Amino acid sequence: MSAYTTVNVVTHETAARAVALTLDEGEKLGLTLCATVVDPSLGLVAYGRADGMTPHSVETSKRKAQTAASTRKPSAAILPELATKLELGSGGILTSIAGGVPLSFDGVHVGGLGVAGGKPAEDAQVAQAVLARLGADSQ
Repeated sequence: MSAYTTVNVVTHETAARAVALTLDEGEKLGLTLCATVVDPSLGLVAYGRADGMTPHSVETSKRKAQTAASTRKPSAAILPELATKLELGSGGILTSIAGGVPLSFDGVHVGGLGVAGGKPAEDAQVAQAVLARLGADSQ
């Protein structure tokens, strides 16, 4: 019996690229966005924001990334009847607001990406575009 396990985590290079791609996609759409990338243990790997980003969007992007990383599902996939309980029960770490997506490559889960600053549907659209540009598994 082994005394440890191996956890796959997103590399800093890939995380930083995801952040840069998020800001690029936002600029194309005329959106001021921020992005957070966390590993499966919810540790921060990369973060970035466009000039003029609001403080609450910074926190929201982190929560979206944490939700996607821990549930391995898009943040919007949280059932509405569980949303408030999940947010309160997790001490505000998780959210059901659209814009968080799990990061997986070739079926290997390595973290989560959270996008915030636009409307939730816009954040989700940008997150999906970033997954495609990274060559990540689609969600």
